[in-house]
Formats: sequence, C-alpha cells, structure tokens
Amino acid sequence: MDRNSIIFAISIAIAAAFAYWMWGRFNGIDSILAFIKEWQLLGYVILAFFSFGGSFVWTVAAGIASYFGAMNLWIALAVGITFNYIGDMFLFYLGKYQRDEVKPYFEKHKRKLALSTLIMRKYGVWAIFIQKFLYGIKTLVPISMALSKYDFKKFGFYNIFASILFVSVVMISSYYAGESIRHLLVLFKGKNWILMVILLSLVGAGWFWMERVTSKKKSTNRP
Repeated sequence: MDRNSIIFAISIAIAAAFAYWMWGRFNGIDSILAFIKEWQLLGYVILAFFSFGGSFVWTVAAGIASYFGAMNLWIALAVGITFNYIGDMFLFYLGKYQRDEVKPYFEKHKRKLALSTLIMRKYGVWAIFIQKFLYGIKTLVPISMALSKYDFKKFGFYNIFASILFVSVVMISSYYAGESIRHLLVLFKGKNWILMVILLSLVGAGWFWMERVTSKKKSTNRP
C-alpha cells in the first residue's frame, strides 16, 4: 500500500469514526444536525482542506450535510469548486516549475504514472476532466501534463470547467440522495457497526479496483 492509499484510508477511518461517535453520542439525526449547524464554519474549512486534495468522500459529505440543512449547498459548492481548482493548479505548478522535487514521487508510483500517461495521451484535454473522478491518479495527471510541457493557461482554463463538473455532479447527487440516506440512518439506528462495514467495504472495493487496473497496465507494458 502506497502513501496515497494510506492517507486515503486514514481520512476515511477518521470520517467513519467521527460519524460513529456522533451517532452514538447524540440522540438521533436531529441532534447531530444541530451540532453541525453550530459548527458550520468549521465544516466549510474542512471541506476546503480536503477539496484541495480532490477528496471525493468529503464532497459527498458536504452534499448530504446540505440536504439536512447543516450547510448551505451554494456555499459548499463554491468552496468545493474553488479549492478543487486551486489544488490541481498547485499540482500542475509543481510539475512545471519544481520538477526535481516531484521526480522522486514518480519513482514510487510508476504503475499509476503509466496509467495516467495513457489516459493523457488517449483522451487529451478530456484527461483533465476524467482524472477528477479517478482515485489514485488524480494527483498524477496534472503533474504528468505539466512535465509533458502542456500549456499552463490552457490547463487552467479547462480545469475551471472540470472542477465545476466534478464538484457539482458529486455534491448535487449526494444532496438529492439525502432522503434515502435519512431512511438508511433510521433503519440502522442502534446498529452503527453495519454502516461502518458497508462504508469500509465500498472504500476497499474502490482501492482494490484501482490497484488491479494499475497492475494490469504494468503487465501490459512489459516486453
């Protein structure tokens, strides 16, 4: 398991543990929402921090929180889009102007680099959009494009629309799934461990799929 996978797993574990703690500590969903509303500013700060890293999980969480009224959907969208955009621009900057510093990083992620390079060559500008939805290589595609001498202004222009698309699709989808999630929370009230198992299973399945795809790519490139 590489560093990105470990960081991702830790963030999921923290989110799951926090949700578990809140659900057990407070008396039902209404008291949880009241707590989130009271600390709403902190929620936006957390969203900004994880959006900078392209987090899928916290974008979903913001959509759900917005449905329950704990956050404002439009503010959450603005925060998510802005910091998602800045995050990828920062990665592109590193690849373009700090090449010596990022080269050791690539040495540790050769399989994922091969996959990101394939996506970049096959889809061109659409790779900027596609990478937003792919865990494991979303940090590599912007850097790869920068190393290939892709134009900074052109990347920045398309990244605007890619950030809007990613955050809007994920957050609005989770927002409209809020009612189903409410029913799910009520259904499993008092059985929090079931929700944790479901969450960890989904995360594990995603991680396993990404590792399998990059492994296949590595085998294909062998002479």
